Amino acid sequence: MKTMDIGVVLQCDPPSSELVELAKKAEDLGYSHVWTFDSHVLWQEPFVIYSKILAETSRVIVGPMVTNPGTRDWTVIASQFATLNEMYGNRTICGIGRGDSALRVLGLQPNTLAQLRESIGVIRGLASGETVELRGKQLQFAWAPDSRLDVWVAAYGPKALALTGEVGDGYILQLADPDIAAWMIKAVRDAAEKAGRDPLAIKFCVAAPAYVGDDLAHQRDQTRWFGGMVGNHVADIVSRYGSAGAVPKALTDYIEARQGYDYAEHGRAGNSHTAFVPDEVVDRFCILGPVEDHLARLEQLRELGVDQFALYLQHDDKEATLEAYGKSIIPAMSTGQGTPGDGRGPDRIELTGPAPAESAAS
Repeated sequence: MKTMDIGVVLQCDPPSSELVELAKKAEDLGYSHVWTFDSHVLWQEPFVIYSKILAETSRVIVGPMVTNPGTRDWTVIASQFATLNEMYGNRTICGIGRGDSALRVLGLQPNTLAQLRESIGVIRGLASGETVELRGKQLQFAWAPDSRLDVWVAAYGPKALALTGEVGDGYILQLADPDIAAWMIKAVRDAAEKAGRDPLAIKFCVAAPAYVGDDLAHQRDQTRWFGGMVGNHVADIVSRYGSAGAVPKALTDYIEARQGYDYAEHGRAGNSHTAFVPDEVVDRFCILGPVEDHLARLEQLRELGVDQFALYLQHDDKEATLEAYGKSIIPAMSTGQGTPGDGRGPDRIELTGPAPAESAAS
C-alpha cells in the first residue's frame, strides 16, 4: 500500500519564535514538510523565518503554500531558494499560484496564467543550477550548481489545472473533499499525459484544516474561515467560466451567498466574512472529528493517489492536533496501514460538467 506524507501549514504570526518551535516539534513528530502562508503585509516575511527553521531542524522540507510571481522579482525568489539550499542541503520546496491575499491587499490583481507559467520555468531553472532566458537575457546562478528545487502549483480552475499538468512537479489542492479531489487530479493527469509527461510522476498534495477532537460544532466554527478563503478562488472561476459546466457544482453552489471578503481577517478563525459557509462545506473541505475519522478520510485521499496531506493549523488547539497526528495518524499513513474508507466520504456529491482537461485549457 502506498504511504502518505503528512505536512503542516503555519501562519507567520509573531512571535516568529513560536512558529519555529512548532516547526521543530513537527519534525520530531515525523512530519515531512513545514509550509507557511506567504503574504508579507498580513504576516511576517516567510523566507527570513525559513532560514531559522532550517537551521534548527535537519530533515523537514520547508517552503511557501503558496508564493506568487507578483510580489517579488522571479530571480529574487529563485535566489532565495538557491541560497537556502546551499546553506541547508536542498531542503526547500516552492508552492506557487497566481496570487490572492498577497496581491489583493496591495490593490493588485492575481497574475495571469501566462505569467505563472513563465515564472515557474525561471524560478525552477535558476534554483536548479540551469541557464534560463528572461527578458532576452541568459541567466544562471554560477554560485549554486548543486541547488535543486521542485515547484508545486496550486490551482482550481480548468486552465490552471491544465497548466499544472503541463509544467508542475506537483499539484496542491486546498480542500480535502475526495470527490472534488478525484476530479481535479484527473484533470492534472490528463493534461500531463496530453503534454507527453508521465502523469504518475506528478506529486499530489491536499491541504486543508484539520482539528482532532469530539466537539464538532466548535471545530466547525474554528475552521469555517477556510471555506471563505477557498471561496475567493471559486468566485474568480465563476466570473470566468460561469457557475455551471466548467467545475463541479458542489464547489460553486455555496458561494452564491458570498458578500465580499475582508483580507484583514484572511486565514483566521472567527473570520466574520465567512458566515455564508454552511456546515456541509466545512465538513467536506476540512478534516474534523476524532482520530478515526481523520484516518478514514486520509485513506480515501490516498487511494486517489494523494502523496501528501498538509494540515492547516489555524485554530485554537494547534499543539494537541499536531501531537495527535504525530502519535496516531503519521505512523498509520507512513506504513500504509490506515483505516480503510468506504469510498463515500460525507454525503456523496454529484459532480457535473465535463472533465476539466476537456475544457478550454488556461
